[in-house]
Amino acid sequence: MVILRPFVDKQTILNFAKRYPELDIASIETCLAFLHTTADVYQALDVHFARYGLSRGKFTLLMQLYLADEKGLTPSECAQRAGVTKATITGLLDGLERDGLVRRQPDSEDRRMLRLQLTDKGRGLLSQMLPDHFCRTTDLMGNLTESEKKTLIKLLNKVRTRTSAMLDP
Repeated sequence: MVILRPFVDKQTILNFAKRYPELDIASIETCLAFLHTTADVYQALDVHFARYGLSRGKFTLLMQLYLADEKGLTPSECAQRAGVTKATITGLLDGLERDGLVRRQPDSEDRRMLRLQLTDKGRGLLSQMLPDHFCRTTDLMGNLTESEKKTLIKLLNKVRTRTSAMLDP
């Protein structure tokens, strides 16, 4: 997925505000700052995960399986947890299986179903990667105080509750 940075500057926003009276300048500036930050963080994550031969999607799937019990998860469970389609999970699994990080196995109770499990190689990769990942995540948030981190979480959750503004017909 390619994330493009918004290119609108303050003057452009002011010009739009003259033409569109419903435009709230502070809302647009806040949204653009959020989108700029999101694009930068996604780009940084892509570089970080590439060091380990992964993408954000592959890392997400590996972490789901890492945290699952010994039975593993079904592709449908992974898709539901990640908020993507089963086809997306299938594509990620193909690559992870090809790399020897994940295996598909028939479910012991229902042979029609598949279970996904990490291989020893997959566990080894995460064991090698997670200390670095957690240090980098801590560093990413390093300019924020503990109080600011809690406030940011609250604010982002408030924004998330209003995503329907862009989704509703």
